[in-house]
Amino acid sequence: MAKKEALGRGLGSLLGTPANTPALATEIGKLKIKDIETNPYQPRKDFDEESLAELADSIRQQGVITPITVRRLETGKYQLIAGERRLRAAKMAKLTEIPAYIRTATDQQMMEMAIVENIQRENLNAMEIALSYATLVDECGITQEQLSEKVGKNRSTITNYLRLLKLPAEVQLALRSNTISMAHARAMITIDDVDKQLLMLREIVDKDLSVRQTENLAKTLAAENVKKTVAKKSAKQPLPELHETTKNELKSYIQSEVEIKRSRKGKGSLTIYFNNDSDFQRIVKIIQKK
Repeated sequence: MAKKEALGRGLGSLLGTPANTPALATEIGKLKIKDIETNPYQPRKDFDEESLAELADSIRQQGVITPITVRRLETGKYQLIAGERRLRAAKMAKLTEIPAYIRTATDQQMMEMAIVENIQRENLNAMEIALSYATLVDECGITQEQLSEKVGKNRSTITNYLRLLKLPAEVQLALRSNTISMAHARAMITIDDVDKQLLMLREIVDKDLSVRQTENLAKTLAAENVKKTVAKKSAKQPLPELHETTKNELKSYIQSEVEIKRSRKGKGSLTIYFNNDSDFQRIVKIIQKK
């Protein structure tokens, strides 16, 4: 019979026991590997085969030291919550049984446990962490503040990871494959232009830019954006034909330079230039006479 064991500080204290749900009771037992289903909420998508082989060798010699965590299904089988690397390595080592913590958990509790367990114990890449955080926020209805408490990370850290999901797919793929670092990606986020972000990605990869160099590149591109925006706003809009004709007629009549500025909504200004006080009085007399 499986032995009951009280929960210590860990997933139980991190997640708590929501109202109207079964208590997160835990048993320890040896389960047949063929009776264990994989975890549909597993945040890790890539498993290093060489690392798995090393773990399998260790398991052949010493067995599985840390039990995996599963939940019991109504079918009599079990579903993995955490420990997929150990389970995969155990299969590679040709084991038929594996020690496991058997827990009672709802689908949401299972999702939370699986993700929090992996975030805290596994070496997930930045994109896997970002997707895990997004799953907890979007599907489990957890606020960023609550998530910060659950995983023991600052709120700003959570926000920085979630912002990675706004980057182009090419950048996310490079981050996932460790072609670029989290720090590189954070510098790219400051540029709100997909084409420029992709340009930065090519520069980082082709020139092997450091994080500091990437940050400087981001500042340069941001400055260019500001200049273009200012230039665009200050660029003169062509005057309607009536205004252009009137300007030329007025210029000819008073024999002085005339400028008309007009917004797209029709608001504007009329400027008449003079060279000195005498020229000013001459123009005034012409206008008053007219």
